[in-house]
Amino acid sequence: MISFFDIIKRALTGPYYTEEEFDLQVLVPKMREVVKKYDIRYDPQTPLPSDDKLADDVFQAALEFYTEVGTYCTDTGRVIRFTRDEILEGLKDAPAAPVLGEGRDAKAMVGRRPESAIPPWCFVGSGGGIVSSEEIYVRLVEGYGRNPLVNAITAPTLTTINGMRIQAGTPLEVLACIRSVVLAREALRRAQRPGLPIMNSIATAVTDTAKIAGSQFGLRPSDGWLIGSMAEMKIAFQRMNEIAYVLSLGGHVVAETSPILGGYCGGPPGVAVANAAYHLQCILVMRGSCQLTFPIHFNYSCNTGRDMLWSISASSQAISRNSHLPLLDLSYVAAGPMTEMCLYETAAAVLNAVVSGGSIEFGGVTKATKIDHLTPMEPRFASEVACAAAGMSRRDGNDIIKRLLARYEDRLADPPVGKKFQECYDVDSIEPCQEYVELNGRIREELRGYGLRV
Repeated sequence: MISFFDIIKRALTGPYYTEEEFDLQVLVPKMREVVKKYDIRYDPQTPLPSDDKLADDVFQAALEFYTEVGTYCTDTGRVIRFTRDEILEGLKDAPAAPVLGEGRDAKAMVGRRPESAIPPWCFVGSGGGIVSSEEIYVRLVEGYGRNPLVNAITAPTLTTINGMRIQAGTPLEVLACIRSVVLAREALRRAQRPGLPIMNSIATAVTDTAKIAGSQFGLRPSDGWLIGSMAEMKIAFQRMNEIAYVLSLGGHVVAETSPILGGYCGGPPGVAVANAAYHLQCILVMRGSCQLTFPIHFNYSCNTGRDMLWSISASSQAISRNSHLPLLDLSYVAAGPMTEMCLYETAAAVLNAVVSGGSIEFGGVTKATKIDHLTPMEPRFASEVACAAAGMSRRDGNDIIKRLLARYEDRLADPPVGKKFQECYDVDSIEPCQEYVELNGRIREELRGYGLRV
C-alpha cells in the first residue's frame, strides 16, 4: 500500500478544483454514470436484499467511481486520486483482524460476510450522545461496561465541565477532552472491565488539538480513534493531523464515513455506491483498522427508514463480499428511550447490519441530539439482537425487518422523544425502572415470535 506521506503529497499537489466544481462537475456526474452503467436499483420490498450480483455490482461501481473521483482535501482544493492498481493493492494489504482492548477484554475484530454465523463485534454505548453532567457520564459508561456482550465502548459527549459550557477551540475543550478520558477509564474500572477498548476516541473533541491532548490522559494504542471524513468524499487537514498522530502512536484509526441520502449521492443506489467507495477511502487515505459508517437521511436525520436500510444492506454486502477490512454499521434511531418505537428501530437496524455482513456500533437514540436521552438498556438490547441475528439468512431477515418497519416507519417524521436516563433509571444503582424492564420484555417476546431468538 502507498505510504501516508504519499497521501499528504497528493493532498498538496493533486488536481485543483473549487469545492463547487468538485461537487457538481466531478462527483455528481460520475455517481449518476456508474449507477446507470451498473443498473443499480432500489427495491422497497426488499429492505434487506439477498442478491449477490447486486452486491458485487455496487462494489464494482464504487471501485470505478473512486478511481475517477478520489478524495477532496478541503484545505488545499486538491484531489487525492489513486490508480485502480493502487486501490486493489490497498484492499489486499488492509488490516484483516485488528486486536483491540487489553487483558481479558483483548479481542480481534474480524470481517464478516452476509449470513455469517461469526458473532458480530458489538461496539455499543452512547454513539456520541450528549450528557448534562460528569456524574451522568460516569454512570452511563459504567452501565455500558456491565453488558457481558460488549466488545468496545462508545462514550458520551460532555457539554459542561465544572459547570461551564464547553466551547470548541478554547482551553475548556482541551480540559473537557482530558476529563472525558479520565472519567471513562474510571467508569470501566468500576464495571470491572478495565481492558475494554474505548473506540470513539474522545467524542467531546471538535478540534485536532483537543483530541490529541486528551489522548495522553488514558487512551492506549489498543483503543480506537474515531476520525471522520466529510460528505461527500472530502477530508480536512485537522482529521489528517489526527491520523498522523495515531499512526505514529501505533494505534487504531476507526475511519468514520456518512453519505447523505437526498444530497449529492441522490437516492438509495447512490448512497450504497458512495458507502462502498468510502470503504476504499478508509483504507487508503484514512488508514483505518476498520470502517465505521452511518449513512443518514437528509430529512429525518436517522437511518432506520426503509430506503436507508436498503442502502446500508446493499453497501454492507458489497463491502463484506469484496474486502476483509472489518465493517461497523452505526444505527441512529429517531425515537427515544423507553418507547416501543426505539426498540423496534433498534432491532431492525441491528438485524439489517449483522445479516448483511457487518458488525455494529449502537447508541445514537433520539438521533443523538437530546441531552441525557440515552440509557444502558438500548445498547444492551442492540447487542443481544446482534448476536441473535448471526447466521440468519437474508430472506428471513428481510421478512422480519418488513414486520418491524410496519410498527414504526410512519412515525419517523415525528418520533416520540422518550425519557431521560435519570427518569427511567436509578442513577445510583444504574438499574432500569420496572416499566422499562417490562417494555423490554414485551418487545423481546414479540421478536421471538418473529423467529429471532433474542
